[in-house]
Amino acid sequence: MLAVLLLLLSLGIAAFYHVTDGFRVVTSEQSRRLSIAERPRLIPDTAIRFETGATASLVQALRSDGRTTIVNFIYTRCNAVCSVMGTEFQQLQETIHANGLEHRIRLLSISFDPRDTPEQLARYAQRMHAQADVWQFASVPDARQRQALLAAFGITVIPAPWDEFEHNAAFHVVTPNAQLSQIIDIGQPDALLAQVSLPPQLPPLVQLHGVDQGR
Repeated sequence: MLAVLLLLLSLGIAAFYHVTDGFRVVTSEQSRRLSIAERPRLIPDTAIRFETGATASLVQALRSDGRTTIVNFIYTRCNAVCSVMGTEFQQLQETIHANGLEHRIRLLSISFDPRDTPEQLARYAQRMHAQADVWQFASVPDARQRQALLAAFGITVIPAPWDEFEHNAAFHVVTPNAQLSQIIDIGQPDALLAQVSLPPQLPPLVQLHGVDQGR
């Protein structure tokens, strides 16, 4: 009987070791973040529309800009977690300017609400006291591309009462060549900026959707 119990215990420990990636993670969210940190992923190319009304390819916009971009996902009518992220982006914006990092780091808030027009994004940017040289806003007009982008970043959006949404929140670090390289919790903007300011040491890429977007 003891031998059977020991065998079952050993099998359980082995299984737990496997699903926790060598005891390093406990939740699927932690596993996803660890996976991205160890193997950055090229994000899918997406047509976006800025608060100015201008349209662009997200990947090309990132590459032509040349800065590391901190991305979050919002909708303009959100009064909960989006407000928290907005406050932290305001703090980051101030710190970026104060330390002369505006040539290295920028902020991008992407709305997942198809009802957010450029005019609404512009009003939201004004409410957030966003300065366009550091902090921009965009939406994704195409529904299929929007879902693909949310999936690539691991954002879950669930319709809620009164035309609102429930969604997870984090800060996503995207390199100048459009790699999602880190996911960092909200609530620690100083730690986020310290991480982003470090010289990148990036491991091999993982391609999304079977497309080599690095060419």
